[in-house]
Amino acid sequence: MSQAEQFEVLVVGSGAGGKLIAWHMAQSGRRTAVVERRWIGGSCPNIACMPSKNEISGARVAYLTRNAAQFGTTAGPVAVDMSAVRKRKREMVDRQVTKHLQLYKASGAELIMGAGRFAGPKTLEVTLNDGGTRVLSADTVFLNLGTHAALPNVSGLDAARPLTHIEALELDYLPSHLLVIGGGYSGLEFAQAFRRFGSEVTVIEAGPQIMAREDLDVAQEVHRLLSDEGIEIVAGAELLQVRGRSGEKVSLVVRTRSGERTIEGSDILVAAGRVPNTGGIGLKETGIELDDRGYIRVNERLETSAPNVWALGECAGSPQFTHISEDDFRIVRDNLAGNARSTRDRIVPYCMFTDPPLARVGLSEGEAERRGIAARVVKLPMDAVLRAQATDERQGFMKALIAANDDRILGFVMIGAEAGEVLAAVHTAMLAGLSYSRLADAPFAHPTMAEGLSSLFSQVPRRQQGMSKTA
Repeated sequence: MSQAEQFEVLVVGSGAGGKLIAWHMAQSGRRTAVVERRWIGGSCPNIACMPSKNEISGARVAYLTRNAAQFGTTAGPVAVDMSAVRKRKREMVDRQVTKHLQLYKASGAELIMGAGRFAGPKTLEVTLNDGGTRVLSADTVFLNLGTHAALPNVSGLDAARPLTHIEALELDYLPSHLLVIGGGYSGLEFAQAFRRFGSEVTVIEAGPQIMAREDLDVAQEVHRLLSDEGIEIVAGAELLQVRGRSGEKVSLVVRTRSGERTIEGSDILVAAGRVPNTGGIGLKETGIELDDRGYIRVNERLETSAPNVWALGECAGSPQFTHISEDDFRIVRDNLAGNARSTRDRIVPYCMFTDPPLARVGLSEGEAERRGIAARVVKLPMDAVLRAQATDERQGFMKALIAANDDRILGFVMIGAEAGEVLAAVHTAMLAGLSYSRLADAPFAHPTMAEGLSSLFSQVPRRQQGMSKTA
């Protein structure tokens, strides 16, 4: 092994948390190296959040054009050019990558493209993408390794060469019938987008409902909305066998409560969970412990079991969202500066970018029940929001959980137009510890979707007598 090059900081992986810690450390005057296998800036700007939302926005244009008559606009036949869709997406990705390279240059952090394996504590041997090797050693190491799509162990699935989100975003043709394995957020986003582009779409979900961690009324509403667009959803379906080749002709054999069924299609998209990128790179040999699912064990400060080694983002078991990886960076940064911060009791917001979108923060009804937390629940149909009436985007509802013995907001969910933006107001109120009554009495601008929050929180029933009051 070659003599190790010595750095003060080594970052493995250039995702949201990794690149931020690298830029911060380099700008602070520390000699910093970042090792990235392929995606400059991580998965979000290249193969996940940004490109998928880019294509989703294109699919919405196709959908609105086909349905223009209901808005009083006459349009001719609609055709979708997937090569043009891909080109638009690629141009956006190129802009993102260019911006990242500019930020690396400005920060002083050295970006090294290659695959790394730990050869010893805080020492990484890198096989460079353009040939050769480098050995890097550092005083402090940050791991931002990310995850990859899980491939269920089903007979014939691997041989069928199914799509993951990476390949789906590179399609230059429209699948005649897309079979989506997995009824989670990513699977449903792709299902609706391809349906709107013009594909027949079937979603196969092993659990009893799509969106397993959501309340039943939420899952049922999304199920209804997608079904109304012509998407077939087969829940409670155990995948037994796959035949054929994705992109040509495929069939899935599934077991449901009513018996076995064969579902035929042209292409398969697997969206059945994620696996951490922690295998085969020498982590255990250098004293970095993994849990039974392969995620790096960290404490609430995101420190690993090895001294001066930290982990950020999905590989550390953090919620799998870009904004949480960014928050992991802030937690690490502050702890390194001597300001104690923790991942405990973090309020995690998220959105599913179907149309209408789903947005949630805090506890669901089901989570509150499982934890034995008493709550008051209020619900408002989007049809009761004046903005929704004005734009005729009346699908969905808002729902909130309020503590039973005080007036804290415990959770909020919305299925409806602009849900993510409305969520931000509730999330901010929760971060500030505001009473729900502050939102009930707030003079929100009219007519906006957020105005519905006033109507929603005005319905909260009074606390029972004898319960303590909010300070």
